[in-house]
Amino acid sequence: MTDALSWPRHQLTLPDWEALPEDETLRLEVVEGMLVMAAQPYSLHQRAERRLVNALEADLPTTFSGLHEVEVLLAEEPLTIRVPDVVVASTDLVDSNPHRYRAADLHLAVEILSDGSRRVDRVLKFSEYADAGVPQYWILDLDAPTTLTAYVLVDGDYELVAEATGTVDLTVAGHPVSLDLESLTRR
Repeated sequence: MTDALSWPRHQLTLPDWEALPEDETLRLEVVEGMLVMAAQPYSLHQRAERRLVNALEADLPTTFSGLHEVEVLLAEEPLTIRVPDVVVASTDLVDSNPHRYRAADLHLAVEILSDGSRRVDRVLKFSEYADAGVPQYWILDLDAPTTLTAYVLVDGDYELVAEATGTVDLTVAGHPVSLDLESLTRR
């Protein structure tokens, strides 16, 4: 386990972040220069991530790719780096294999609510993604019934476009997608 005393105790810059040792046991983000640790996702959360990426890629043209848990630079000053549960970006960019993505690279960011992240996902990340210009933001709540709340950025603010259970039809980057929300966790 990483020695907590060796971690920085100051507001991080991008070079500071890049100099930190990699640690696969921790899920780290940076919020306004401050290092933040998030809980590792449980099994159903992981299953929903994987299945959501697969469902998005099945419906979207091959010019778009879904990914899960990639680093996204939202702001350099003060440094804010988040790791959304799922994103959609252009396949050309994904194929270039970047170390991190910029908010401008995303067409969609998705957060799956978990214990300890509900307020952060609904309030803090909601405003951070809007401020950074992420065109679409979805919040997926796996508590029965599985619910998807979808927002689209309009004039710098997110507007609600759907709150659904069961099957939902939406668009991502102008392309239709259909999701069976219950199938995201059901074996």
